Amino acid sequence: MLPLLGKFFDTSDREISKLKSVVDKVNSFAPQIEKLKDEDFPKRTQKLKKRVADGAALEDILPEAFALVREAASRTLGLRHYDVQLMAAIVLSLGNIAEQKTGEGKTMSAVPALYLNSLTGKGVHLVTVNDYLARRDAGWMGPIFHFLGVSIASMINDQSFIYDPSYKAPDANEERLKHLRPITRREAYQADVLYGINSEFGFDYLRDNMARTVEERVQRNFYFAIVDEVDSVLIDEARTPHIISAPDEAPSAKYYEYAKVVDKLSSDVDYKIDEKMRTAHLTDHGIGKIEKLFGLANIYEQDFDTVYHLEAALKARTLFHKEKDYIVKDNEVVLVDEFTGRLMEGRRLSEGLHQAIEAKENVPIQRESRALATVSLQNYFRMYEKLAGMTGTAVTEAEEFNKIYKLDVVVIPTHNDTARADLSDVVYKTTRAKLSAVAEEVARIHQTNQPVLIGTTSIEKNEMISQLLKRKGIKHEVLNAKNHAQEAAIIAQAGKVGAVTVATNMAGRGVDIILGGAAPEKKTEMKKWEKDHQAVLDLGGLYVIGTERHESRRIDNQLRGRSGRQGDPGKSQFFVALDDEIMRLFGGDRIAGLMTKFNMPEDQPLTHSLVSKAIENAQVKVEGFYFDSRKQVVEYDDVLNKQREIIYKERRRIVETRDDDGTQKTEVLERIHAAISTIVIGANNASFDEAVDIDTQTIRDFTTIVPFDEHSQTHLAEQLRALHATEEKTEFLIKLATDIYEQREEQMGKDVVRAVERQQLLRIIDTLWTDHLDAIEHLRQGVQLRGYAQRDPLVEYKNEAYTMFQSLLATIDDQFVHLVYRYQINDQPVHTHVNLESYATNIPEGEQSVGSGKKGNKSKKVVDAVPAAIPITVDEASPVTKKKDSVINKDKLGRNDPCWCGSGKKYKKCHYPN
Repeated sequence: MLPLLGKFFDTSDREISKLKSVVDKVNSFAPQIEKLKDEDFPKRTQKLKKRVADGAALEDILPEAFALVREAASRTLGLRHYDVQLMAAIVLSLGNIAEQKTGEGKTMSAVPALYLNSLTGKGVHLVTVNDYLARRDAGWMGPIFHFLGVSIASMINDQSFIYDPSYKAPDANEERLKHLRPITRREAYQADVLYGINSEFGFDYLRDNMARTVEERVQRNFYFAIVDEVDSVLIDEARTPHIISAPDEAPSAKYYEYAKVVDKLSSDVDYKIDEKMRTAHLTDHGIGKIEKLFGLANIYEQDFDTVYHLEAALKARTLFHKEKDYIVKDNEVVLVDEFTGRLMEGRRLSEGLHQAIEAKENVPIQRESRALATVSLQNYFRMYEKLAGMTGTAVTEAEEFNKIYKLDVVVIPTHNDTARADLSDVVYKTTRAKLSAVAEEVARIHQTNQPVLIGTTSIEKNEMISQLLKRKGIKHEVLNAKNHAQEAAIIAQAGKVGAVTVATNMAGRGVDIILGGAAPEKKTEMKKWEKDHQAVLDLGGLYVIGTERHESRRIDNQLRGRSGRQGDPGKSQFFVALDDEIMRLFGGDRIAGLMTKFNMPEDQPLTHSLVSKAIENAQVKVEGFYFDSRKQVVEYDDVLNKQREIIYKERRRIVETRDDDGTQKTEVLERIHAAISTIVIGANNASFDEAVDIDTQTIRDFTTIVPFDEHSQTHLAEQLRALHATEEKTEFLIKLATDIYEQREEQMGKDVVRAVERQQLLRIIDTLWTDHLDAIEHLRQGVQLRGYAQRDPLVEYKNEAYTMFQSLLATIDDQFVHLVYRYQINDQPVHTHVNLESYATNIPEGEQSVGSGKKGNKSKKVVDAVPAAIPITVDEASPVTKKKDSVINKDKLGRNDPCWCGSGKKYKKCHYPN
């Protein structure tokens, strides 16, 4: 971490003073930078890169680097960084969170920090919340980076782009997207600066750690990342892990039956719900009713699977609401992000809950899935060497950022003083009265032509407001998850004269509301825009109305922050009802009591600063509750994360291994030798049936690894019986296994053997890791019950997860060792044999066994390994095929050719068929 870091974070005034002093140094470089020719900028970048490579600290070159960026922005975009934007860039460069009010230019603030850290050559990432911003910002800032000689790429769901000014995109509908040329995902990660969606970074990490070859992997390292809307990504979305899954069981029609059964249950009598904890449980009465319906005496003992699915159906009915938590689109249930109001296409709830919602809505039930790989956003972003973030609202969550991510929050001053008036909340008894009052207020303001933005917490409320405005004949725009594709255009025009916009949560929209509407690109239209802009200023700016308090103060502040951009005038006010969710769950009782006591009419509002304070206190309680919840998620996921790091590190090592120095072969033989040692020691310490002696049992266990027929097993047991020390027996079997391994390697070809071993070891790891994820998830769910026995569930979880992981590692080795001698390539059988005389040097004369062999050959001491039992079909594109021809084809051998088995004898005198 940079030495400057410790100097900054004392008090607000002192840290701002420190930042200003660094900005003064940046400004001191301006005169010499302004004299540079355009072609000099890439050269200066190369010089700075060399200084960093030679050991210069980033803070030492920060002033010059920032000055270069500021001048480059001025020459390419006609935009010059404000001093406050440079302050934010300094905070970001140090690996912390910069809180900048909405409209202060976070997009520009990130550029100097990205440029500075890209000089290390390690690659830096700008993490956004949606694909539009990932493309727009890369295209918008592209000219600055290109001017400086730095490559910049963009990554969205299924496409990647690089900024190339010589390229003209045929389908670009915005100037900022015109020069983004399609490239591969791997090429995108090779760029100096990469803009991308948070989910794609996480999924690429998982996909890379499921790759079978180096070429399939796309990411290169985790050095520096700036997370835009950092509170939304690292806090709101951190509740849900990223999961790559595959279809598992076929959907069951019973889900519809479970939904019908739950419909017959009565609230409070048959089940209890806890909306704070988001749980729903059957009561004894409800269990009894279900047992009668299914004809069972004890459903928990006889059919626990039904209980599991019934509780999922109960949650689907009581806790997940259409038009708020999800919508039904094209006969599918699509989740809605509660914080941004966007659709989460492709996301599904786990544990049968999504299928339960599908049954509730009577739409086709999709197949259940099984997790192949999973990571939480907390643990993904904590892998970065240096992490930073920017948002308009972070201070309220400063404690969480510090405790979980070790990030400090610095509030950056605004370029102009804020002129927005934030009025006290207006409280009504009922939602009906509140919404009616909102419609009346909008109608009143609309008559003045002042633009109004109405924020709601759900699609349902969004559409209710829209219906009320239609009845009053007020023309308006609606923005929610159903039409989020038009969000940029809708938001951009929300500041026009007379505009009325109804929108769900405004977090992470990434588009400023400019008074008078979006500034036109054509100069001929500028005069009209300037007139409209001034008209809205004279009307008092944008009026923001919140129709409900959100559970988090941050979300309310984000809505408020849409007004008062860059010192513009504005106004905000929240309308609240006592039956709003947050009031009902967290503190509306006392206010309701006061309104009842004074016999206030339903449509008469209560407005007082104490009411706003009470609501804010309720929000603080909710934030604390969810912080504890997320902290617990992290604590549990940390256990799995340590295991994931070990497994993924081992996978990467296997994928990257090239056996030029014999390392892979040595490791394989070490695994085999360890397994054989375990067999010998285990046989000596175990008790068997009296009819089976220890040496016979040892050979039986040994041949589960190295396959021999029964005839050869008898000879091997006799040889082993003649040895007395455990070490001698172990040495005998290890030498035998090693020689057979060498023979197989010679017949199939070294490169073939190495490649197949890598493929099979990766397959085993992936299969067992998937099983382990299932087992860990079941453990996590079940371990909570141990709290009733006064045992700490987290401690129990850690202990059992550790034991399960040790078992996983042992099973991986065991399965691999038992496969090594049993595969064959493309149906080509592999035969090996050994002459036991070469192993008998330590056996006393007279105790050496004699193989029966063929008639008349009593002295023969040759045993044959059985041909491989597991054929492996090799992909023609696989490197395994490079030495496929080295495998001996016995069908093409002449009678006088050397035998395929490697004995040195002619084929006709060895394995030639009689």
